[in-house]
Amino acid sequence: MKKQPLNNASNKSKAKASKLRIIAGEWRSRQLPVPDIEGLRPTPDRVRETLFNWVNPYLPGAVCGDFFCGSGALGLEALSRGAKHVTFVDNSRVVTQQMNANLATLDAINATVVAQNAAAYLDSATPQPLDMVFLDPPFRKGWLGQIIPLLEKGWLAKRAHVYIEMEKEAELPLLPDHWSLQKEKTAGQLVYRLFEVNQD
Repeated sequence: MKKQPLNNASNKSKAKASKLRIIAGEWRSRQLPVPDIEGLRPTPDRVRETLFNWVNPYLPGAVCGDFFCGSGALGLEALSRGAKHVTFVDNSRVVTQQMNANLATLDAINATVVAQNAAAYLDSATPQPLDMVFLDPPFRKGWLGQIIPLLEKGWLAKRAHVYIEMEKEAELPLLPDHWSLQKEKTAGQLVYRLFEVNQD
């Protein structure tokens, strides 16, 4: 009997070959596996480099939230560059299992991984003021309109910074008056922005 090609094995090997590279800091140039799941869209290296040039002054000692964390690229880069703690939130068990494995590989103990919908987490967990928030939700799902009001319920420190990555053609939801745009750039089909929250 003729054996069928091992397509599944081939696909798995391709998935294992997908890697995330940490750009700078303690874990500079370390490469970590990325889950091969539909819709997972890691922030491009060029965008990450620009983002972390923007936020580097605010990272040492910062408490961060990486919501819709996916590959964990943003939160891991923040930890590598001196963040005090990062909470990674994603509703995919595959994603959160890989996040836990990658954190173990790095011997990182200053992180928490939550397998939950980001909106449900922000609505149900006890708010912890965050110095830095990374929001890179799935495109064209309307998540930002749900998440931003929830962040306002005690999740943002007085001088917090919020990074938002979204599809270029979409409009931002209405933002609170005390959110001020600090930086903005486009890259291909996405636009990314950094806001400062002024809560005096």
